[in-house]
Amino acid sequence: MAERVMIFIDGSNMYHSLKNIFGRTDVDMGRFCHKLLNRRQLIRIYYYNAKVGKREEPERYRHQQAFFAGVNAVPYIELRLGRLVYTNWPSVPPYEKGIDVQLTTDMLTHSFKNNYDVVILVAGDNDYVGALQAVKDNGKHVEVALFGKRGTSWQLRNVTDRVITLNKQSMRGCWKS
Repeated sequence: MAERVMIFIDGSNMYHSLKNIFGRTDVDMGRFCHKLLNRRQLIRIYYYNAKVGKREEPERYRHQQAFFAGVNAVPYIELRLGRLVYTNWPSVPPYEKGIDVQLTTDMLTHSFKNNYDVVILVAGDNDYVGALQAVKDNGKHVEVALFGKRGTSWQLRNVTDRVITLNKQSMRGCWKS
């Protein structure tokens, strides 16, 4: 019987990693997730991001809405949106609110409900270490997809059962154009 897999993606982390490492962000979410699955059974993909302010950043908002439409077109994907908090905009950049907590809560809830055998987290952030340990303690396998070695958490590397390294070679065939 194939392992049942759920994929949890920290969208902001993914976006900035793609931009910094590959100089592009036009990832085909469906192809990308299909590659992560590696012939295992997909249960669901959760993609987390913060919605850009329409009033504060109209151009970026339009681009993001188009991107979200593409994400929503992928089968078995759930788009989960937190918010961007704008204080003293534009002199102070906005910050995300509620994304990490929402992702962690969903990952743990599905683990305890026995909805998956393997969780794949696409994020490079220390904040998820405790949640991943709890998922492992619940008898699940934990995989983390990391962009390169620089700037990724060694704690995350240590807690995971398997690191999926996302580099030029592994990203081949995952781009829109």
